[in-house]
Amino acid sequence: MYHNEYFLLTKKQVVTNEAQELCFTIPIFEPLPNQYYVRAISDRWIGSESTCAISFKHLILPERHPPHTDLLDLQPLPVSALQEPRFENLFSFSHFNPIQTQLFHALYHTDKNVLLGAPTGSGKTIVAELAMFRVFKQRPKAKVVYIAPMKALVRERMGDWKKRLEIKLDKKVVELTGDVTPDARAIAGASVIVTTPEKWDGVSRSWQTRNFVQDVALIVIDEIHLLGEDRGPVLEVIVSRTNFISSHTEQGLRVVGLSTALANARDLADWLGIDHMGLYNFRPSVRPVPLECHISGYPGKHYCPRMATMNKPAFQGIKQHSPTKPSLIFVSSRRQTRLTAIDMIAFLAGEDNPKQWLHMDDEEMDRIISTIKDQNLKLTLAFGIGIHHAGLVERDRKTVEELYVNMKIQVLVATATLAWGVNLPAHAVIIKGTEIYNAKQGNFVDVGILDVLQIFGRAGRPQFDKSGHGTIITSHDKLAHYLSLLTNQFPIESNFINQMTDNLNAEISLGTVTNMEEAIAWLSYSYLYVRMRKNPQVYGIKYQELREDPTLLIKRREIINDAAKRLDKAKMIRYDESNGIMASIDLGRTASHFYIKYDTVEIFNDILKNFMNEGEILAMISQAQEFEQLKVRDDEMTELDEATHEYCELPVKGGAENVHGKVNILLQTFISRGRVRSFSLISDMTYITQNAARISRALFEIVLRKNLPLLAGRMLRFSKMVEKRMWDFE
Repeated sequence: MYHNEYFLLTKKQVVTNEAQELCFTIPIFEPLPNQYYVRAISDRWIGSESTCAISFKHLILPERHPPHTDLLDLQPLPVSALQEPRFENLFSFSHFNPIQTQLFHALYHTDKNVLLGAPTGSGKTIVAELAMFRVFKQRPKAKVVYIAPMKALVRERMGDWKKRLEIKLDKKVVELTGDVTPDARAIAGASVIVTTPEKWDGVSRSWQTRNFVQDVALIVIDEIHLLGEDRGPVLEVIVSRTNFISSHTEQGLRVVGLSTALANARDLADWLGIDHMGLYNFRPSVRPVPLECHISGYPGKHYCPRMATMNKPAFQGIKQHSPTKPSLIFVSSRRQTRLTAIDMIAFLAGEDNPKQWLHMDDEEMDRIISTIKDQNLKLTLAFGIGIHHAGLVERDRKTVEELYVNMKIQVLVATATLAWGVNLPAHAVIIKGTEIYNAKQGNFVDVGILDVLQIFGRAGRPQFDKSGHGTIITSHDKLAHYLSLLTNQFPIESNFINQMTDNLNAEISLGTVTNMEEAIAWLSYSYLYVRMRKNPQVYGIKYQELREDPTLLIKRREIINDAAKRLDKAKMIRYDESNGIMASIDLGRTASHFYIKYDTVEIFNDILKNFMNEGEILAMISQAQEFEQLKVRDDEMTELDEATHEYCELPVKGGAENVHGKVNILLQTFISRGRVRSFSLISDMTYITQNAARISRALFEIVLRKNLPLLAGRMLRFSKMVEKRMWDFE
């Protein structure tokens, strides 16, 4: 018996004949067994059971993944191998580590694309720097683009490179994210551009007219394994477009991809155009500090009580593995950071020395606490426990980080953003609860294995520790799932189909795709195409189809045809199915230029009428798909109601109960120059206003092209209100 689990059927599900989805992982061996049995048995009614046989006749097993790269036993290279004193002075060490030594020649003496898979903490940033030095030496006028998936990572790189590259090497470094948009002159004068995938996608969409995009000689993509996540399609577009640009401009454009250890590195290498040299995929065990993993499961049907039962094991884990060294506890939500930290204080109260995690004088701590705004943080810091999440004000966050880095407080309870963004290594890392709330689906989903590996990458500090500890505390039924995830690596699949419509529209607006044949060729540059041929069943392709059509021409035509029809229906392109010609029109070009999603355009098409007042315009913008992932939290209700009475000049449809209402209220508060107190609302408000400014400009363009002068004037006034933060009657 490979797997068993207990699930409940409600009366409603039985009456409505609702399908039950169970997800589990089981082993499969060669030679394939004839069949597996799945049996469901009722624990209430005797004889109520059903058995289903699953045959493996047409199953294509993914090919055995090629072995990992072996770490060679090389003499560590001294920094002087760079043969350039100005580069040598940038490093605080004298020799490169084993991984950097092995890659040195490929990075610094050749122009080949490189893909490096290595565990977190093995010095991948310096690998990127070696490739950058090559560009600085060979083509001093060219630019380097460094793409990091999160703003926090971008900020970390900026802080480091501003000090080192700008001051010591005199190479200008600029940041290009949603928060910081430098002018064209600053970008043209910069040698290094640090940016996020979405921003670079938006910028490189018009590469023919932007000279600085054509001057790029190297693109470094950090955390390239995020291809398999929700934001993967953006990375796919960037690389596909990069390959396309370099085939059209004569200069070579080099891509260096950095990631954790991968299961199907060969597929990524094929897609990046890397032959045998340039692919380095080390096993997870080559980390500089060995890691010890523990997994434990706890019963409990409901989320909150189950989380509460996990606090004691987490406390004991710290006492056992890391009694005097720094520890991190990762939880799933902002609320959980507070609850977990307060529970920890309760357990400490039963100890001989309740303040054993605080490593500074009480008076000194009181002085720091008096500057802290967050009430819960004031309470926990006194016991040497910090809280860290995106809802804290910048200053509180910085204080907590500094206290933790300098070992003044020993335990930090944080949300997963910390693992990606801020580099705060610890001796022991505990993941408490493996479910995260997904606002789009409206339910809890499991933490991905990439997040788990990233979080575990923070365990074990190369300078101080001989080993690191990682613990996962999860629910009983997920135990086997995480065990298999940690021991076998899963191949990365493509998510490109989900965003096919937007990306096809961008290419049609650019003029790179004008008919069906070009679109099919464009799709063959994508990672999706590589994976569709390797693992067809994930993408709904039958074994028979792949045998009859090995290049998947029919499937690609079908995917493009669906997307083009959707765009044609939304009036974003003109598509003639009989001859396959695709022509861009104003609406599609505007959407591509302002980076507006196709779903949003559909909503606007429905709502837009020839005469609209400010209230209707605001309600329409609030319904944009860009705001879908925001959620309404219970503790924000009172403040949103206050803001409605105090700052809202226009009526709010539906009140603060739904997301559209929340967006509407926060946008009006922003225009009225109002203040919100709750930190989660502050960060939501920043996100909303950045997007609203872009969407309102796009709406002005759309209305202008529809020849509606009165409404266009109104839209322009509205986008000015957002930009200048004042109502038009003021």
